[in-house]
Amino acid sequence: MDFSTLAVDTPATAWTGRNDGEAPAHRRWWQAVDTGTPAALGPAPDASQPRPVALLGFCSDAGVARNRGRTGAATGPAAIRSALGSLAFHGTRSIIDAGDVVVSGDCLEDGQARAGAALACMLDAGHLTVVLGGGHESAYASYLGVAATASVASGARLGVLNLDAHFDLREAPTPSSGTPFLQMAHAEAAAGRKLNYAVVGISEQNNTRALFETAHDLEVKYLLDEDCTAERTAEFVSSFLETVGIVYLTIDLDVLPAATAPGVSAPAAYGVPLPVIVAVCRQVAASGKLFHADVAELNPAYDIDNRTAKVAARLIDTLLR
Repeated sequence: MDFSTLAVDTPATAWTGRNDGEAPAHRRWWQAVDTGTPAALGPAPDASQPRPVALLGFCSDAGVARNRGRTGAATGPAAIRSALGSLAFHGTRSIIDAGDVVVSGDCLEDGQARAGAALACMLDAGHLTVVLGGGHESAYASYLGVAATASVASGARLGVLNLDAHFDLREAPTPSSGTPFLQMAHAEAAAGRKLNYAVVGISEQNNTRALFETAHDLEVKYLLDEDCTAERTAEFVSSFLETVGIVYLTIDLDVLPAATAPGVSAPAAYGVPLPVIVAVCRQVAASGKLFHADVAELNPAYDIDNRTAKVAARLIDTLLR
């Protein structure tokens, strides 16, 4: 497929990074990502090969602003690319950067719809897609793309796994970074399906009783941050994976402790340790069920020594091995 036909606002530009040489043994991410020949990248030739990857930036903090959070996440995609660029590339997948969907002003719903359409196109062409956020309003854009695919239309059992300190099930007059999973639940109900939603890392102190009641009403599965030991988390994720055919994995970086991820809208006072989150990424990738992923809430304006951007890059690298 030719990605130049996608409705992105900013085409991909060449990545940069440390150069240790051109030989495959020296390759880094910036040397592995294709930004110039999108028509050359098609689906894997057969099912035994890993699906090629398509990256899409979602430059938005309109949802964060509506949710009265710290804005600045719109510059997150560029920071993630920069952090990824110099990482050593040990993967085997082909990777293309499809560019950015940019949310201008308060036009959030339009941006989500356009990003969803681009993702559906790439997913149906056989790609494993990854959205670089952006506020966590990126989650509804991701859902629109996944839900519009032929896989879901043909009955694939979709599961949404969120690594997050928050349920993001807020009832509000307008969509925001706090509403995407309630929006998903409503959309799934309208399609005659039930949202299969699980969250790792919920902070009891940062979710109201009303949010817990909504989670219970929707039969959301969740694990509190204080219960996220390596063993309990692995068991929780394993049980969830047994109920699904394909997984949309969404990572809100505020699931991590503030010392690990300071550059987010709502830094966590407690958080889930990075080794546990990395292990979840490995577990989901190893299941063979990963269909789409996104990484959200990186806010470079509040980052320290690019710490959060580097964590986001490492998580993406782990998922795409």
